[in-house]
Amino acid sequence: MNGAQALVESLLHEGVERIFGYAGATICPTADALKEHPEIGYTLVRTEQNAGHMASGYARISGKVGVCMVTSGPGATNLITGIATAYMDSIPMVAITGQVPSNLLGRDIFQEVDITGAVAPFSKHSYLVKDANDIPRFVKEAFHIASTGRPGPVLIDVPIDVQEQKLKHFEYPEQVSIRGYKPSVRGNDLQIKRVVEAIGRAKQPLICAGGGVWLANARDELVELAERSAIPVVKTMMALSVLPTDHPLNMGMIGAHGNRCANQALARADLLIMVGTRAADRAMTDPREIQRRMATIHIDVDPAEIGKNMQAAIPLVGDVKVILQQILEREAPVTDSSAWLEQLRDYRKAELNRVFPRREGYVFPGTVLRKLGRMLDDDAIVCVDVGQNQIFTCKYLPQKNGRLLTSGGLGTMGYALPASVGAKIAAPNRQTVVVCGDGSFQMAMNELSAVVAGGLDIKVVLFQNHTLGLVNQIQRTAPYHGPFGVALDGSPDFATIAQAYGIPCLTVSDEGALDDTLAQFLGQKGAALLICEVHPDVGTND
Repeated sequence: MNGAQALVESLLHEGVERIFGYAGATICPTADALKEHPEIGYTLVRTEQNAGHMASGYARISGKVGVCMVTSGPGATNLITGIATAYMDSIPMVAITGQVPSNLLGRDIFQEVDITGAVAPFSKHSYLVKDANDIPRFVKEAFHIASTGRPGPVLIDVPIDVQEQKLKHFEYPEQVSIRGYKPSVRGNDLQIKRVVEAIGRAKQPLICAGGGVWLANARDELVELAERSAIPVVKTMMALSVLPTDHPLNMGMIGAHGNRCANQALARADLLIMVGTRAADRAMTDPREIQRRMATIHIDVDPAEIGKNMQAAIPLVGDVKVILQQILEREAPVTDSSAWLEQLRDYRKAELNRVFPRREGYVFPGTVLRKLGRMLDDDAIVCVDVGQNQIFTCKYLPQKNGRLLTSGGLGTMGYALPASVGAKIAAPNRQTVVVCGDGSFQMAMNELSAVVAGGLDIKVVLFQNHTLGLVNQIQRTAPYHGPFGVALDGSPDFATIAQAYGIPCLTVSDEGALDDTLAQFLGQKGAALLICEVHPDVGTND
């Protein structure tokens, strides 16, 4: 057995069923070994960055570690954005890169790059394999590191000569023991007691749920705590689908681009329980002011996040699911918050029933999304890109019991379409929809090839406003002097592009035709594209 075969065998031991990749000379030995194992599916991407996004979408829906594999040099550097995107959103991923022969490292030969050094700031760990006999242990450790504690991407860089090297003996380790790496799981019992007491004293408590709730598979525990103690819930962008929109305790998304009701709740609470969230700037614009006004509880698996942006009166380090179970076991009391809830529900009702503006010849994104969300399956997966389309979707798309995937931390345009490929492969029977703008779509539309090649039923909603909408919106406010460098001149006819891939396309510019068009769009067999004509001056505050 050579190193490449050992690598594939190790992936089989980890239960890997799908790899997203783009082959090249230095990864050919491993690609050759993969041919002998059809039980591992392989999706060819059209640019390496999207291998990371597909692995991300796959990981977030399957609950497994996503795997991507590319060649050295530009293949590896193209993957960097995919790795950084996964790191910022704490997505478990193992990225495998080919490398030039180990005896030529450091000589700047063809397609050599120090990829382990390049990704050091935004990966949990990386390995440069120098001996094929280390491959089983490195793979075991990589999957363990990627999926435990605060999840994240791990890189394994394998020179071509190491892939070709014969092993003395292949034995896959059963256990992992890494000195200095022992993530906390169970919360401190004394701190749990203090949390329960704080909830009992609060008159206007508020839960702020972050993406860590999904990562810890703690949705049921969070909902049970909220319902049992009658605590309203606000969410960061990464946790939007934790509660259905019509749940009586759901107050929406907080932050600069969030819902008014959620921000009002944050402004008036007397106890803030942060669960699996970083308290980052987009969600909490002034953490010090929040800290000054109310007591805070911060639950997170990563001790580095607690106190980084906002000091917590009661910090709790550990697995979010386990800690919530501990709180529930202590029977957190029902809070006396009926008046508080009634006030918030009035805000929420007004928000959910607001009338959107109309312009002849165009559709308003909020109107499209409100109608779309009501038509989607209960467990639909919606992958949203970055820009105005992301903000509109997060504010106005009705959530049921599905998932909303987006790039929240790095804000990577072009994320949604490749992520939907990974998500659909992970859950082929779940309805999967992409929402993007004409700017972000052009960053990833080549992955329509992967959609077609995989026979994937993915529906793409494209808001076409002929400009980089969010930047255009920013540039139209002080201190800027008007839009510059944002007009999407020269964009193709997207209907023709879809037709070239054999994908049917519909266009809508009349809100009176929305219901019928959306029904026709969602009823298409297989992939489809819906182009929604949006006025270029429409803003997220309209």
